[in-house]
Amino acid sequence: MSLTSLNKLQPLPVCGVVLAGGQGSRMGGQDKGWVVYQQQPLIKQIINRLAPQVSDLIINANRNLDDYSALGYPVITDIEAGFHGPLMGILSGLKASTQEWTLFVPCDGPFLPEDLALRLYLAATEQNCDIAVASDGDNLQPVVVLLRTSLAPQLQQAIVKGERKPRRWYAEVGSCKVVFSSQSLRNFNKLDEMF
Repeated sequence: MSLTSLNKLQPLPVCGVVLAGGQGSRMGGQDKGWVVYQQQPLIKQIINRLAPQVSDLIINANRNLDDYSALGYPVITDIEAGFHGPLMGILSGLKASTQEWTLFVPCDGPFLPEDLALRLYLAATEQNCDIAVASDGDNLQPVVVLLRTSLAPQLQQAIVKGERKPRRWYAEVGSCKVVFSSQSLRNFNKLDEMF
């Protein structure tokens, strides 16, 4: 499938998952999704960028569940209680997804490209890889990633064995990378980065 055969304005058959389940330890314990940037919570900015690109959207969160639910999208919690890192959020999203492909993004990156889903999807399908991960040219952005949903059992097995690092698991499974501008993948880890 080529870029020209896909309508950029039409959502792809992909389930988008916003990862908002972290502890926010580098944000002073705040729930990152509800941190306000340019007069709007980050979660709303992420949804505005992602929702038009995908057929379904889910929010993965472990607190403030009523607030997230009020945004009008299904909310899922990690399948294991406690904060186990991004791979647990990814596994939870894969298990909740109803599409063949699932796209994950963090809740603290309000500059996501409008062709994120399209470019990752094309890379995965054209290069026949089960994982397409975004890169800024120098570094992988491991929580901006498209995965074949059927990888859930394999990921669950890796987590049971103690795997916590997305990059290492992607390398083990095999992945392709897609380079985007560093600005579009910029995310906020600390409050002082937002001003």
